[in-house]
Amino acid sequence: MLVQNGTLNVGDIIVAGTTVGRVRAMTNDRGEKVEHAGPSYPVEISGLDEVPVGGDIFNAVSDERLARELVEQRKTKAKEEMFNAQTKVTLDNLFDQMQLGEIKDLKIIVKADVQGSVEAVRQSLEKLSNEEVRVNVIHGAVGAINESDVSLAKASNAIIVGFNVRPDALAQATAERDGVELHMYRVIYDCIEEIEQAMKGMLAPKTREVELGKAECRNVIKIKNVGFIAGSYVLSGKVERNAMVRVVRDGIVVAEDTMSSLQRFKDSVKEVAAGYECGIGLEHFSDLKEGDIIEAFKIEEYRD
Repeated sequence: MLVQNGTLNVGDIIVAGTTVGRVRAMTNDRGEKVEHAGPSYPVEISGLDEVPVGGDIFNAVSDERLARELVEQRKTKAKEEMFNAQTKVTLDNLFDQMQLGEIKDLKIIVKADVQGSVEAVRQSLEKLSNEEVRVNVIHGAVGAINESDVSLAKASNAIIVGFNVRPDALAQATAERDGVELHMYRVIYDCIEEIEQAMKGMLAPKTREVELGKAECRNVIKIKNVGFIAGSYVLSGKVERNAMVRVVRDGIVVAEDTMSSLQRFKDSVKEVAAGYECGIGLEHFSDLKEGDIIEAFKIEEYRD
């Protein structure tokens, strides 16, 4: 240490960066023990709980308890900055991070509609491990993707794979805020192929799903020569006639279909916005139940 101002004495409490301690002994540049060191006087000291980083400014303080509290605050802040600076894993940047040697484990959280699917996806993904990266399924469970899944993914820098399930509203918002990737699949092969391509650096998505709106089925009406119509209330966004839809029941996807009809009262309409009631008819799926959530979406092409 090089003293800049004042005098450093044996027995002083000092704080340097994220280290704290009491000066137990001081040695000058000739290896002689000294009791005091004034300005421009270099000394070697012992007594700190850790080795400080070169360039850290040290200060002598009078209250050891306050000094240790200050150091703990600095350590916490440093951890937060390190975590925030960490690059989140996405399927798009996976290959680049592998090439840079930044990833040894690709951590994945698997949620599915039934336990058999969880195990099938887990085993299929873990078989993708190679010399450069090990695929590690850190958690697998049945049910909708929830906030605790997103929190685990954020803490462990993992991606979430959903098979025949959907995230709840809180999980979706948390994932968007924290930069956690959610990938939903209906076919196991699609999931395996996409992650395998990402590992090979071949991932080039050309389409993406755009959510249009959500409606809740309030009652189911059977109309002669037409079929079953879901008397619905639009919860968010808007639903559009001829849009693709998925029917979600208790967080599980029970069907994917196309909207065949959309009505307000007796009139056929092109779209219905949030806050309004409507009648929704599906092309093929007829086993609708009260409480089902009908998610309207479209697939659009895009360029990076």
